[in-house]
Amino acid sequence: MKTQTSSKHISLPEVHRTVDIPASSGKKFKRLLAFLGPAYLVSVGYMDPGNWATDIEGGARFGYTLIWVLLMSNLIAILLQTLSARLGIATGRDLAQACRDNYPKPIAYSLWILCEVAIAACDLAEVLGTAIGLNLLFGIPVLWGVLITAVDTIFLLAIQNIGVRKFEAFILSLVFTIGLCFVVELFLAQPVVSNVMTGFIPHLPDGALYVAIGIIGATVMPHNLYLHSALVQTRAFNPSPEGKKSAAKYNLIDSVVALNAAFFVNAAILIIAAAVFYKNGVVVTELQQAHALLTPLLGTSLAGGAFAIALLAAGQSSTLTGTLAGQIVMEGFIRFKMRPFLRRLITRMLAIVPAVIVLTRAGEHGTYDLLILSQVVLSLQLPFAIIPLIHFTSDSKLMGKDLANKLWVKILAWISAAIIVGLNIKLVLDKTTEWMLTSGNPILIGVLVIPCAVVITGLLLYVTVQPLFRKRRERHAPSWQSIVDRVTPAHGSQDIFYKTIAVAIAHEEGDAEVLRHAVAMVRRHNAHLVLVHVVEGAVGDVYGHETYDAETRDDEDYMIHLNDALSEQGISVTTALGYGDAPKEIIRLVTESNADVLIMGSHGHRGIKDIFFGTTISPVRHGLTIPVLIIR
Repeated sequence: MKTQTSSKHISLPEVHRTVDIPASSGKKFKRLLAFLGPAYLVSVGYMDPGNWATDIEGGARFGYTLIWVLLMSNLIAILLQTLSARLGIATGRDLAQACRDNYPKPIAYSLWILCEVAIAACDLAEVLGTAIGLNLLFGIPVLWGVLITAVDTIFLLAIQNIGVRKFEAFILSLVFTIGLCFVVELFLAQPVVSNVMTGFIPHLPDGALYVAIGIIGATVMPHNLYLHSALVQTRAFNPSPEGKKSAAKYNLIDSVVALNAAFFVNAAILIIAAAVFYKNGVVVTELQQAHALLTPLLGTSLAGGAFAIALLAAGQSSTLTGTLAGQIVMEGFIRFKMRPFLRRLITRMLAIVPAVIVLTRAGEHGTYDLLILSQVVLSLQLPFAIIPLIHFTSDSKLMGKDLANKLWVKILAWISAAIIVGLNIKLVLDKTTEWMLTSGNPILIGVLVIPCAVVITGLLLYVTVQPLFRKRRERHAPSWQSIVDRVTPAHGSQDIFYKTIAVAIAHEEGDAEVLRHAVAMVRRHNAHLVLVHVVEGAVGDVYGHETYDAETRDDEDYMIHLNDALSEQGISVTTALGYGDAPKEIIRLVTESNADVLIMGSHGHRGIKDIFFGTTISPVRHGLTIPVLIIR
């Protein structure tokens, strides 16, 4: 696999290696503080409004039974984000750049398009979350809130330009606000601890698969893998192998702490939904309903206020990281640099349009289903980020022996990928079947869905298999020096001499050119010449060597005269005659003569003429292990 380190194509060039790291001889705690930050920027994506919708849906409909899905998703997230950080540290390339470096351009562009879809789906969740938060706190209609999110882009970009450490501090304050709000919510909800613990036992109730996949998609977010591999490069760590190992260790701590904080928030949302809504038999169909019901069910307005504040903070914080992810993906995959303001505006417009359409046609209650759908879209895109990431981080040539995945890490990573891919396949099959059964025009559904599924599956298979074949080719590919050594006389190689040269005679005008080359080679190598000819046709197929019709007698006479004429020129020559299938007979006769090389004439036709006249050269060439010289 390839890696490039050109300064023209570094990740986030405006903040690349701008955070100083204290010397290794300094206090470890100061070094740890210097490395903390990237994972917190990533973690906000794990607690965005899309997570809220899936967590509330899971808790309100299925109680505590899906907590284990959250835990599994969080463990997978820690593993994959750690691999993402290691990729950036070891190679100096983010995941998007690594995909561009190691896959053909059409595949890289396809992965870029899928990733842009995922970013738009994520931004859709952030738009709706911010709009709903504004609605809950200030009574602004959700439709107007969605339009306001287009304006807040300017404010968010201004924050992004204050510097990496201040930007990280701002995000951390929003994360702290979210966590504090849910500590209050948990205290008010007072869930039964024993019931919570039963939720860690793996169990999937009927109808829970769609929500479970939404939880996975909302927790392990594909664009965060691209983001993390770039953010770790903002640290000016020592680029030596020891410096990279140290950076990887501190980033592991950063990831574990930050993502466990995100797990606490997600688990708290699901537990609150189970303790308040599931317990009271309330089916939640929108975030506004959840906010409205918290106050009467818990007996205090503090619950609703904390919910609204946390939702607004979640929408704004994840919006910031989504901007960075979009920049990394576009610059990494297609090397197209766009002004951050324009990039953010385009991404936000892609999210606002479907939100406005749903709000105008289905009303505010349609936003909840749209939030869950956005997370399922994220989950469907996950394999296209995870599988390349595992391939790259498992390559010791790319990563270095110290940072490449150990065997147990590879096993866990591929198990994680298999779980996600398997659940996605089941979801697609189930949903397609459901649509076809409930639709008034199932054929139309099949025509639209099945080709897309086939193309996506083909792309996924290619992304999975291509690096394996590439490694095999690289493993067996010799160096140019080893090739030169084997053919240069100064290194002890010897000239090649042929003892026996076979020539296929067709009894036609082209034989003259074929024999001219054969005689020249025989004289140069002082070799023995074998004239090979096959009597073709139905008679030869049936009677074989017993054939003696007019054509056979004519062919034999032709070969005898050639043999005599060449002998008179001082050439050692014999003839070999076959009957029936020309390719098989030529292979047999040449093999039996122990020839070192075969010379054949080409008939000159191709394509449809081969169907009528047949082909001889190709099967003969593949059936022999000696060189075959083709004379046209």
